[in-house]
Amino acid sequence: MNLFDLSLQLSGFPLKKAKSVLNRIQNPNEADFKSYIEDAKSKIVSYHIKHNAFYKELVGSINPSHWNSIPIMTKKDLQQPLQNRLSNGFSTKNVYVNKTSGSSGDPFVFAKDKFCHAMTWAIIQDRFGWLNLDFNNSKQARFYGIPLDKKGYYKERLKDIFSNRFRFSVFDLSDMAFENHLKKFKSTKFDYINGYTSPIVQFAKFLERKNLVLSTVCPSLKVCVVTSEMLFEDDKRLMETWFGIPLINEYGASELDLIAFQNPMNQWQVTSETLFVEILDEKNQVLPYGEEGRVVITSLYNKAHPFIRYDIGDIGVLSKQSTPKKPILKQLIGRTNDVAILPSGKKAAGLTFYYITKSIIEDDGKVKEFIIEQHKLDTFKISYVSSEKLTSEKMIAISLEMERYLEKGLNIEFEQQTQLHRSKSGKLRQFSSLINN
Repeated sequence: MNLFDLSLQLSGFPLKKAKSVLNRIQNPNEADFKSYIEDAKSKIVSYHIKHNAFYKELVGSINPSHWNSIPIMTKKDLQQPLQNRLSNGFSTKNVYVNKTSGSSGDPFVFAKDKFCHAMTWAIIQDRFGWLNLDFNNSKQARFYGIPLDKKGYYKERLKDIFSNRFRFSVFDLSDMAFENHLKKFKSTKFDYINGYTSPIVQFAKFLERKNLVLSTVCPSLKVCVVTSEMLFEDDKRLMETWFGIPLINEYGASELDLIAFQNPMNQWQVTSETLFVEILDEKNQVLPYGEEGRVVITSLYNKAHPFIRYDIGDIGVLSKQSTPKKPILKQLIGRTNDVAILPSGKKAAGLTFYYITKSIIEDDGKVKEFIIEQHKLDTFKISYVSSEKLTSEKMIAISLEMERYLEKGLNIEFEQQTQLHRSKSGKLRQFSSLINN
C-alpha cells in the first residue's frame, strides 16, 4: 500500500495532479523549456501583483516583463505576521504552514498553497527515483531534529510511520547513543540514510573508531543522502568508507523546494521545473554562468505566498555547462552572513577559518566536532567537543595558520565543551559572525 502518497492526498495535497504536471514540464526540448520558464516567471509575478497586497506594496509599480527591474526580496522582508503576507483567498486554514530553521539568523513562518507543496513532493520523489528509492517502500534511517514539545514530537513520529522511516536523534551524539543506533541498523533493513550532514559525519567517525563498516551489519543499505549543512570532501570520503555506500548531496530550503540534487552524472542539478535560480552580484546584476554571487530564487508555483527573486542568503556558482532546462550548481560556498571582516578591512569567507582549523584540529581523531565564532574584528573563538583538551602546540599551530592565510594580529580563543549548540531543528552552523558587519 502506498501509505506515503495516500497520507499526502488525505491531507489535501494533490500529489497525483502534481506528478502529472511535473511529467508535462519535463517533456519539452530545450527551446520550448526556455519559453515555459519565461511564461511561468511572468505569470507568478503578475498573480502576486494582482492578488497579494504585501507583495504589491513591497515592489511598487513594476512591469513583470522587465525581469531585472523586479526588486530582490530578503528574509527580513518576511519577518512580519504570516496573515499579512498571504494572497487573497488564502488563510492559515487552507495552506501548508511551516517555519524556517533559523540557522541563517533570520527565521520566519511561511506558507505554500497545497498544489505548490504537492509539487515539492513530486520533485523530491522524482529525484530520489534517480537512486532507485521509493518513498512508499524504501526504508529510511532519518537523522533529523524533532520538536521536544509533546504535541510536536508525536506529530513527527506519526509522520515517520506514514513515511516509512525511523528517526535518530541529532541532539545526542554520544557513543552510547551511537551504540543504540548501531543496534537499530543491525535489526532493521534500511534502504538509505537521509539527514543533516554533521550528525551523520559523527556517526561515521564512531564507526571508524570501532573499525566497523555499516553495510556489513546492514547489507540492505544502498545510499546516504545528506542535506542542510556544508559537505566537505574529506567528510564525504569518511562517510563513504565507513558506511560502505555512495554518498549523495542535496541542497534545499523548506520555504522553497529541493533546490539541487546530485544526479547520476555526479552533477548538482538545479530544480528548474519549479524554481528559477539566478546568481547576482552586490548590485543585483545577473552574473554569467561560472561566476560567484548571491543565490536568488523564484518559486514558480507558490500562489499563497510570494517568493520572487528571493535572496536565500547563500553564495554559489552555476556551472558554465548550465542550460535553462538543466542548470548545474558548480559550487555552494556558504552563507552571505558568514563573512568575516578583519581589522585591516579585508573580508574572508567564514568557511576559510573552518577549513584551516579542520586540517589541524581533527588529525588525531580526538576532536569530534567544532564551530568558530567571530566575537570582535580581531577575536575568534573555537568551541570544540573532544575527549582531551587541545594541546598548546595545536593551539599555536592553528593561530599561525590563520595568520598565514589571513593576516597577523588575530586573537584566537579556545573552549572545550561537552556539547555544541544546535538550532532547534538540530542544524549546526560551522562559522558565524557575532559582530555587526
